[in-house]
Amino acid sequence: MGQGAEPLVRLASRVDAIEPFYVMELMKEAQALERAGRDVIHMSIGEPDFTAPEPVIHAAADALKRGVTQYTNALGITPLREAIARHYRDTFGLTVDPERIVVTAGASAALLLACMALVDNGDEVLMPDPCYPCNRHFVSAADGKPVLIASGPAERFQLTAEHVEENWGPATRGVLLASPSNPTGTSIEPDELRRIVDTVRARGGFTIVDEIYQGLSYDAKPVSALSFGDDVVTVNSFSKYFNMTGWRLGWLVVPRSMVSAVEKLSQNLFICASALAQHAALACFEPQTIAIYEARRLEFKRRRDYIVPALRSLGFGVPVVPDGAFYVYADTTTVHHPAAGNSDALTHSMLHDAGVVLVPGADFGFHAPERYIRLSYATAYSKLEEAVERLGTLFR
Repeated sequence: MGQGAEPLVRLASRVDAIEPFYVMELMKEAQALERAGRDVIHMSIGEPDFTAPEPVIHAAADALKRGVTQYTNALGITPLREAIARHYRDTFGLTVDPERIVVTAGASAALLLACMALVDNGDEVLMPDPCYPCNRHFVSAADGKPVLIASGPAERFQLTAEHVEENWGPATRGVLLASPSNPTGTSIEPDELRRIVDTVRARGGFTIVDEIYQGLSYDAKPVSALSFGDDVVTVNSFSKYFNMTGWRLGWLVVPRSMVSAVEKLSQNLFICASALAQHAALACFEPQTIAIYEARRLEFKRRRDYIVPALRSLGFGVPVVPDGAFYVYADTTTVHHPAAGNSDALTHSMLHDAGVVLVPGADFGFHAPERYIRLSYATAYSKLEEAVERLGTLFR
């Protein structure tokens, strides 16, 4: 080692269990093209193009002026926990004790806290393949073992009670689900979700359900997994429906028996969620703000109703129409292109030959990832139209 060279640092083995986001390499290519003057349409990142509405901005400014920017209770400020409880009553007809609600530094912190509280070293946690990659990484970070189960169009790309029964083993501790899902935008049918919860409960396991996209449901009134018992753990966020991605604010609903454990973990790992974001989020639940969010939800639905048939007209298969979130999981095997069925090569072609960025399936699991791409329609309607026009030069 030369003079002044930095010594190598031995990293913990858990780092190796967490794969990188492959799409980030594609994003680097897109950014290089943009620096060179190329116009690129981004349909890759799962972030609403809408930002926090004016009532939330005003609430944040008011909180800043009042100086409410110091540490809060690790469980979150009481008014926000109460507002979230009222939201469950108004939206789902559920009575949720505010004491069971834990405000977190985003849904990521919520998922990490849930896994740290429930997963022991070597515990197996069942989840569908495909799924949001960070979900399995949260399990790995808690020294557990994520077990991904191939879930195709016949299952709406979701775990089923039959999957749970067939794959539950001596080391299985529980399941981690998402409804609606990233990357597929599909929800678990309520009756099936009830069967999953019952199946897991009968085996003494836990059920964690990521519901961060539930506010963006389009075809039926959503049903929270909390409807199926107070032992279910749910995760939610102010990022998607509430359009506050960079504010890093989310929440957990946990059984009463878990509250003190999660509070202890939160105190040590995060201290608390952003005080400013918490006070701003109170404005999310005002009637005039909900009206804004509902108008935006309908705009997302309008985009979905445009992009799904547009993709099919380009030759893509859409085996399951997404009923929520802002994603389409499209089958590439039917397009007229040399890279058909090879989502990695195809997304590179779409970027370099058409200036459109989408996500290959490799980030989302191990079951036929080369077959699928994920498209995010969380961008302006006019951009979607332009992207389809550009892609038409490749596939028509």
